Amino acid sequence: MGETQKTPKKSWFKGLKAEFSKIVWPTKNTIAKETGTVLVVAIILGVAVAVFDFFLQSGMDLLIR
Repeated sequence: MGETQKTPKKSWFKGLKAEFSKIVWPTKNTIAKETGTVLVVAIILGVAVAVFDFFLQSGMDLLIR
């Protein structure tokens, strides 16, 4: 059976640190803008689904009566 070599933990942490240094973290301003956009889109979609549901329910009530 072939044995696999184990990488020392120090080299794994060095690699992890190197990868984290490549990350481009967003600014607070960017996060605020993106959060606002997500909230607005979520509210618009929620209202659209509620309106669609209302009309669908009204149509079903008319068919059942």
